[in-house]
Amino acid sequence: MATSPRPPKRKSHRIHERPPFERVALLLQGGGALGSYQAGVYQGLAEANLHPDWVAGISIGAINSAIIAGNPPERRIERLRQFWEAVSSPPFGFPAALTGDIKGEVARRMENQVRAFGILLGGAPGFFTPRMPPPFLHPSGSAEALSFYDVAPLKATLESLVDFDLINAEDGMRFSVGAVNVRSGNFVYFDSTTHDIGPEHVIASGSLPPGFPAAEIEGEYYWDGGLVSNTPLERVLESSPRCDTLAFQVDLWNARGELPRDLIEAEVRQKEIRFSSRTRAGTDRFRKTQTLRRAFVQLLKQLPEKLRNEPYTQLLAQEADEHVFNIIQMIYRAKTYESASKDFEFSRRTMEEHWRAGYSDCVRTLRHPEVLQRPDDPSGVRTFDLARDGRE
Repeated sequence: MATSPRPPKRKSHRIHERPPFERVALLLQGGGALGSYQAGVYQGLAEANLHPDWVAGISIGAINSAIIAGNPPERRIERLRQFWEAVSSPPFGFPAALTGDIKGEVARRMENQVRAFGILLGGAPGFFTPRMPPPFLHPSGSAEALSFYDVAPLKATLESLVDFDLINAEDGMRFSVGAVNVRSGNFVYFDSTTHDIGPEHVIASGSLPPGFPAAEIEGEYYWDGGLVSNTPLERVLESSPRCDTLAFQVDLWNARGELPRDLIEAEVRQKEIRFSSRTRAGTDRFRKTQTLRRAFVQLLKQLPEKLRNEPYTQLLAQEADEHVFNIIQMIYRAKTYESASKDFEFSRRTMEEHWRAGYSDCVRTLRHPEVLQRPDDPSGVRTFDLARDGRE
């Protein structure tokens, strides 16, 4: 009797040796409810034994970063799961009809809209609650008059899930979150190497107006870093001193998309363009810059001794750099039924879908050994986006 062939054994994505880079960085973009995709990516990295030395985030990426950096490796997935299960609990008890296996694009879009509307009315448990009375009934200039929601629940959640002493320890994982100074409009990074990090720094990075109030830190007020840049990519790549870097850039908004067919799709598309922060353009620009830096190194080696102390030569020498960089992009590709409310649709079902998508994209990416190998490109920079179709 003939037997069916056994399916081929899937190649494990576990890494047995640290990749040949001085630094492993995890960069987490902002995107609200889409952030469970990042948690899934981190689970894939952790199972592969790839633990970052530096984690940097904006907005929801800042919250995920704090949970990762503020826990020992063996507890990070558990803590991320606790956070995402808490915030995806319905603020009201939705009837069973809305929690079943709804199929079809139109039906699923309607379900997501209803769930998002419930979040607008009731908030997200452990994250934010609506202000009662509403903002226009509070004194002008007060925090209550400037936002629709109170983020006190998020502060309590962070204090319960994050060990800030661990983040601030000298031998801990480096931690950075970006925010915008409301008065100056300048982008600011709160970094564990220069600041004593607390819950307020994480909250500041995600204080997107007019939903959330500006966060006060030492007399200054800060809004969501995504207002200026929704990705910490430049912060990590341009940090001094430079290091050979393996960077996992996890984006929640896809800069590439289709031409909208109606007003709903137009609203989705403009959000994607606004918050994607042109990651690909940023990496292309960095590659060109690093190509010049490496060229400076070769040029300086060939200069005669009498020219090496000239002011313009010294200026070039300051920029000369031979370090190498692999930038691995994992970008969430939204489903067609996800609307402009996808960044505040915190339902459990959607959260689980985002988490699984992040995990699957990470596993598929790590099965390509070239992403962990030092680049041989003349620029010293290679970028990858393998999750979608298996090609660079």
